[in-house]
Amino acid sequence: MSRFYFDHNATTPVSPASGEALAAALCEVWGNASSVHREGQAARHRLEAARAAVATLIGAGHKEIVFTSGGTESANLALLGYVRAVERPRRHIVTTAIEHPAVLNAAMQLEREGVAVTVVSPDANGLVDPASIRDAISPDTVLISVMHANNETGVIQPISEIARIAQGNGIAVHSDGVQAAGKTLVDVAALGVDLYSISGHKFYAPKGIGALFVREGVRLQPLQWGGRHERSRRAGTENVPGAIAMGVAAATVDASDNVRIAHLRDRLEEAVLHRIPDTAINGAGPRLPNTANFRFHGIEGEAAVIALDLKGFAVSSGSACSSGAVEPSHVLLAMGQAPEQARSSVRISLGAGNTADQVDRLVDALVTAVAHLRRLSPAYAHA
Repeated sequence: MSRFYFDHNATTPVSPASGEALAAALCEVWGNASSVHREGQAARHRLEAARAAVATLIGAGHKEIVFTSGGTESANLALLGYVRAVERPRRHIVTTAIEHPAVLNAAMQLEREGVAVTVVSPDANGLVDPASIRDAISPDTVLISVMHANNETGVIQPISEIARIAQGNGIAVHSDGVQAAGKTLVDVAALGVDLYSISGHKFYAPKGIGALFVREGVRLQPLQWGGRHERSRRAGTENVPGAIAMGVAAATVDASDNVRIAHLRDRLEEAVLHRIPDTAINGAGPRLPNTANFRFHGIEGEAAVIALDLKGFAVSSGSACSSGAVEPSHVLLAMGQAPEQARSSVRISLGAGNTADQVDRLVDALVTAVAHLRRLSPAYAHA
């Protein structure tokens, strides 16, 4: 049976160019980038070239890029590292209810350390109102963290407006850009953020490599202690092969393909809404070009995911980091949905390998699966 992958927000397949670069680097660029001999300096040269490529992807300077193990570490380094470095007796941060667990749990850790935390809710469309961020600011606020694009709904947040509010109050801004980088244009200078986290495996690089943009002059307290790697911001021998592969993936991001993918996503949504009654789309306004989150009244989203998997389609009922959890999506609940509505949702996220034919096959499979599940569901009112 053929398999069709529609879960690119969870992870992307490694691109041939990135995979080839990784394989070659593992065998050929094995020197320690901190060593002064020829092998070490060859590794350092390749590491810095990769850093420059990642910086270019998001409009940063190469010295502003800190390589990490991925998006979770980047978010933790941003929140914990920045707030712990602030020399104030009272500290307060503002974040939102739709953040990835990497941000929300880092905020909870800061709260355990005595930092006050305010969590702002989005509207019913999944958008965070900059005015609600402004209202949450206090004289003790040192950091605002709002994701650039949501991993479940794809909704893009008004980061530049939020950053202007923060700048006017002398507050730093972190944005979780893990889902945005590679899928939409990112310019950290235009956004006005001080910290911006990304992860390689969301744009066709391997897992285990990510980065944090740290605006020049921003102070961080390291999360781990050791050598002076990454300009004393992240101790530990650098993952040079992973960085090289991430650099190649960053350099080969095809912005024009995102336009093609957006057309496929629109084709998918139009067909599903036309052919499956009692269906809605979660999230409105500016969205990532590849993300569609459907709410199918009367069924369990997890059951639909399993049914589609048996038919050869990989989709998701929410964040991959929450798989196995019995609770409904915290993102959809924060948008005001009832638990049964949140549980009836399915996320479909497209990528470079998807085609119009695959989309049409997925729609056919969805029509069959939803109809079958509704026949079995006591929650669905039969006509």
